[in-house]
Amino acid sequence: MQRNKGARVLKNSPKAVRRKASAITIDDVAAHAGVSAMTVSRVINGHAGVRDGNRERVMRSVLALDYRPNLAASALAAAQHTCIALIYTNPSSSYLRELLVGALRGSTRAAAQLVIATWDELGSQQRREAARQLSNSVAGVILPPPLCESQDIVDTFVTAGIPVVSIASSHFSDRLSCVRIDDRQASHDMVSHLIAYGHARIGYITGDPNQTASAHRWQGYRDALADAGIGYDDTLVQPGYFTYRSGLEAAERLLTLPQPPSAIFASNDDMASAVVSVAHRRGLEVPGDLSVVGFDDTSAATMVWPELTTIHQPVAAMADTAIDILLRAIRHPASSARATVNHVLPYQLITRASVSRPLLAL
Repeated sequence: MQRNKGARVLKNSPKAVRRKASAITIDDVAAHAGVSAMTVSRVINGHAGVRDGNRERVMRSVLALDYRPNLAASALAAAQHTCIALIYTNPSSSYLRELLVGALRGSTRAAAQLVIATWDELGSQQRREAARQLSNSVAGVILPPPLCESQDIVDTFVTAGIPVVSIASSHFSDRLSCVRIDDRQASHDMVSHLIAYGHARIGYITGDPNQTASAHRWQGYRDALADAGIGYDDTLVQPGYFTYRSGLEAAERLLTLPQPPSAIFASNDDMASAVVSVAHRRGLEVPGDLSVVGFDDTSAATMVWPELTTIHQPVAAMADTAIDILLRAIRHPASSARATVNHVLPYQLITRASVSRPLLAL
């Protein structure tokens, strides 16, 4: 697809990225993304027929340049009545990036305003007050973990009549919708994958205990061991909190066991990356001496060597779908669209170079 002849070339530099949003044009976004202005227009207006790769590049350029589309007046009028908030606290940078890409894609397509709020510095009481205040200005709310697990926060919005969609949580009820994957089955599949390679002593690093996904992934680990006739060994399970540092500490404990595991399954990619780092520091080859796998398929999975085998959780698609669910509830409040939804998206087991057969099985 040819680029418009009149398109100005925008160098991808910090200075260019810092230009005021009002000065950024559709041609600037096209040049930054390496696509035509027509492709940018089709993505922004939600048209089909754009390759996923091009769509992702455009949305990332929109975020990088802080581009604000000059929507038609009618779309702007509709957007004023459809303001959606995405609220987050302390996710990994790679996870947050995918959340923002998906939410921006969905809100842009639907001509809805998107408010992005971080509550990292707020205590419990301050978060409840922030939720009460936000209830006066938004029509719907998206809550990723761990906020979606907070009953107080959910109650505040629901009591105010604000539809809520949780992401990556199993807290589905008649009060809030959720968009998720089957974490338990995905974890089962990953452990089964390791077992198929001949691993029987498989270490596991749990996720943050304040998130329901953590319990489901741990249960999938146990299920797969039981299905293969492998006994559960509590010493092979170490606590983690979905942070890189917690992965470092858990890996050190697992690899100093008298009989260390031949494989380690960390319940997110940040912790799995930490395991690879500890293994290298201890002179272990991955996967020759130790196989390592993760979960989520964020950018962290491909920023280490070797790249990680992991579960692809479609975080951007989950946020995009959450926007659609909210808009149906907001714009058709008297219909069945207002009913809560338990939407399960498919996941994928992505195989890369971090798994091999254990040495004793060769």
